[in-house]
Amino acid sequence: MRVLFAANPEKAHLLAMVPLAWALRTAGHEVRVASQPAFADVITQAGLTAVPVGRDADLWQLLARDPRLPDWTWEPAYGLPTPYDVVEFSEKATREYLTTGYAEVQQSWHRPASLPIIAGLVDFARHWRPDLVIWEPLTFAGPIAAKACGAAHARLPWSLDVFGLTRDRFLRLGDERADPLRDWLEGYGRKHGFAFDEEMITGHFTVDQLPASLSMRADLDYVPMRYVPYGGPAVVPKWLWTAPERPRVALTMGLSLTDHQAGYSVSVQEILDSLADLDIEVVATIAATEQDKLDRVPANARLVPYVPLHALAPTCSVVISHGGFGTVLTTARNAVPQLAMPWDFDGPLFARQVADQGAALVVAADQASGAVVRENVLRLLGEPGFRERAADLRDEIQAMPSPNDLVPRLEELTAKHR
Repeated sequence: MRVLFAANPEKAHLLAMVPLAWALRTAGHEVRVASQPAFADVITQAGLTAVPVGRDADLWQLLARDPRLPDWTWEPAYGLPTPYDVVEFSEKATREYLTTGYAEVQQSWHRPASLPIIAGLVDFARHWRPDLVIWEPLTFAGPIAAKACGAAHARLPWSLDVFGLTRDRFLRLGDERADPLRDWLEGYGRKHGFAFDEEMITGHFTVDQLPASLSMRADLDYVPMRYVPYGGPAVVPKWLWTAPERPRVALTMGLSLTDHQAGYSVSVQEILDSLADLDIEVVATIAATEQDKLDRVPANARLVPYVPLHALAPTCSVVISHGGFGTVLTTARNAVPQLAMPWDFDGPLFARQVADQGAALVVAADQASGAVVRENVLRLLGEPGFRERAADLRDEIQAMPSPNDLVPRLEELTAKHR
């Protein structure tokens, strides 16, 4: 079987796809990963075969230049943008609101993310003839290419499926006179000789890496898969070889912001100062550009630009983070209580799901003062219920099918939908 992965050039999105690509390769299938040319090195670092298609375009820069979205990419937004906020606020789910929202997000987000690679991906798909195309939700070039070559195709989200949930609510409202996403994708169907179907928006099926207690699902075909951490090239430092003498607290704010020359959404200095007198060891994985902004480093803190979280988390008593998909799930796999400080897109909603499960506390990034962080860290360290619920979440994740277990199911679904 030939499997083509299609990804927007965003590390966080690709990292969520890599373990499944590995599983397919080790099962004997041919795997290619397509993205913009400048992203090829990130793909090949993962030991995968890259297919550069189209042209390079930085979506973050395009969003920052969009006058309809002033600075939302760079400053805390605390919630889902229109129209995806209907997942949180059902009272907004009117036909008019969703139609207007889809028209805006298509022009400002989905088109800029997909347009640079659509033609090149279609050309490659017609040349290589994949049996299955797996795409992440910002890469509508994936289903376009799959339809153009007759392949089965599936989505692999990198967090809550707000895209599928929003589409589900839109369709339930009926009245198909105005549908900006359908109209946009129909145009590619006319160009490349196929008819639009709803699966172009939500896939023939969706691979969901979230356990049931965290997942939010639409009326779609979901295939569960256990999350396996992959964070890129990793070296385990010698200081991680031995267990910490005091409770270890990790502070990590992820890769995306500094990768795109944006600062963190919380004050690292204030957080470090607030924890300085506690009998703990703080390990802060802080990019060098952000370390340069610090005036002081407390005696109980170790600053490193990067350390693989899947190696660090098992040694920790608490993890403080921005609440990103990979960070939260890597922490959860190790039964570690966590404090999430989300700031954008589905981060606040996702973090609340973990808090509702009982394994985490949540503080919005603009409310994450040193005093608030300190108070929450002390709760996570002192109240055994958080560790108990974190252990329950770990067990739930471990009970899910691994990427290797999923391969036979993908073979069946590919044969069904081709």
